[in-house]
Amino acid sequence: MTNAPYTTLPPWPTAYPASGASATLKRHNEDFDVTELPLQPPIGEGEHVWLYVEKNGANTAFVAQQLAAAAGVQERDVGYAGLKDRYAVTRQWFSIYLPKGETPDLTPLQHPEFKVLSQSRHVKKLRPGDLQGNRFRIVLRDMTGEHDAIAALLQAVATQGVPNYFGAQRFGHDGGNVEQGRAMLAREIRVRNPKIKGIYLSAARSFVFNEVLALRIQQGFWGQALPGDVLDDAGRPTGPLWGRGRLTSSGPALALESAVAERHAALCHGMEHAGLDQERRALVASPVDMSWEWPQADQLVLAFSLPAGVYATSVLSEILRTTEPERHTEHEPAAVE
Repeated sequence: MTNAPYTTLPPWPTAYPASGASATLKRHNEDFDVTELPLQPPIGEGEHVWLYVEKNGANTAFVAQQLAAAAGVQERDVGYAGLKDRYAVTRQWFSIYLPKGETPDLTPLQHPEFKVLSQSRHVKKLRPGDLQGNRFRIVLRDMTGEHDAIAALLQAVATQGVPNYFGAQRFGHDGGNVEQGRAMLAREIRVRNPKIKGIYLSAARSFVFNEVLALRIQQGFWGQALPGDVLDDAGRPTGPLWGRGRLTSSGPALALESAVAERHAALCHGMEHAGLDQERRALVASPVDMSWEWPQADQLVLAFSLPAGVYATSVLSEILRTTEPERHTEHEPAAVE
């Protein structure tokens, strides 16, 4: 059982041998370009106004606040499918509940960090997770390393996928959300804000999942099914998202997951009593339509799509080591890709 505070994130292992390559990520916001892939486009009628927004340098929650103010509604009346990175150029849908009166035209709305590209009405509010996934175009600068070694890893990742880790964004500045989650679950601190409480619970839950995935990688089982594994609809093995109820795995898979739960018994026990139910998440993520090019010898451009909830950083970390310009983001909401 782990009793020590979770003050730093462990160096979770990668699945592929290190290429020795490194690069700068997000030197410019335009270097990390994300387009949301919606479940469906708005149909042109309904009680909700959907806005297609491009943002540059703003986080999703901030844009939602600005849209609420512009439409004259409460922030709770604005919905979106996922949080997108602040230091990026991203395009995503927002919904605003406006059931009565004339539809305000918000396309002329001017802001230095975002613009409304289009709007239409729809019958439902956008809620977290209401998306197919995201399309990424990532520019990596100051590349070092052998092109042949990097290309071999790119091909392996495109063919076999990557470990479906939750990205570092999930855990807050220096991983502090996990420790806050532990303290909250242990009733050492009291968190009244439901959004902040949700962030801390998600961080704790994601941490335990990553620990299960890391152990499978260490034991050589990350991309293959163990006896007793629970498989998803695509036939891939899954790992636990902790909550109340029994683990649905059995045999060796159950033994591995139970060993991690015992190591983090305080976190798991707390989550079982925090209103979360046991769920499962795929251990393997597969980039779709992955391509790459070298515009310059020290510059690599990657493009790929990922399903909802899968992190682009999980792809990048299997290929090379990245560093970002120093930015203090302690109070930033965690991006959810």
